[in-house]
Amino acid sequence: MGFTMLKGLIRQIGRGFLNAANDTGGAAILLFKILRRLVPSGIDRDELSRCLLRMGFRSIAIIAATAFVVGIILVIQSFVLVDKYGMRSHLGWGAGFITIRELGPVLFALMFSGRVGAYTAAELGTMTVTEQIDGLRCLAIDPISYLVVPRFIAMVISLVLLTIIGNTVALLSASVIGDVLMEVDPQTFWSSLTTMLTPWDYVTSIIKSAAFGGIIAVASCHYGLSTSGGAPGVGRSVTVSVVGSAIAIFVVDFLSTFVLG
Repeated sequence: MGFTMLKGLIRQIGRGFLNAANDTGGAAILLFKILRRLVPSGIDRDELSRCLLRMGFRSIAIIAATAFVVGIILVIQSFVLVDKYGMRSHLGWGAGFITIRELGPVLFALMFSGRVGAYTAAELGTMTVTEQIDGLRCLAIDPISYLVVPRFIAMVISLVLLTIIGNTVALLSASVIGDVLMEVDPQTFWSSLTTMLTPWDYVTSIIKSAAFGGIIAVASCHYGLSTSGGAPGVGRSVTVSVVGSAIAIFVVDFLSTFVLG
């Protein structure tokens, strides 16, 4: 009995590694196809505009609401540390550094993945199982150029802009709460923020958000296009897309922290 259970466990672990390798390779191939179609440009501008509206503009509200709460939480947590060492004047730097360099890009990417990435995986998955993708090929329309490339570009651009908006909202709410609850006036808050943070900190936030946007786009499109098994398969693709994107975001954030400094 024990040997049978051990063999089953080993089989499941091996199957998991094989599936992970297959998905990683498939996503890498899809990314190569996307990049190859960017030069020369063969983008459907109308589809790109629709994706930017749906993915970017309509995500502003949820990102702003999340950022507002994040700013309040961060300033409260930062105040405990700076007040302990008598450094209230550095409250803006403490909240801003965490928001701009780490928490902002990661948190907004996860929110973006849950809203836009899941929708994209479901949309493309439904088109795959209903043979609409095959229909495009029969009409001599490349699904990668027509469907995937506009979504890839829209997700990268949207997440970068949403991260900038989210960081701004988070810092504004942090400065207000710092003034109301911690008696740190906004001038002191913004002075420490602008003085102690470097331009590279802001560039790092943009680079990370662009990378995360690309990850979400590739993962959601890959799982959507590889969907099989009807409606249950679409559900599985959505779940795996969100989970896979989250894991990839954390791994890339870990690596980029060392590379970007």
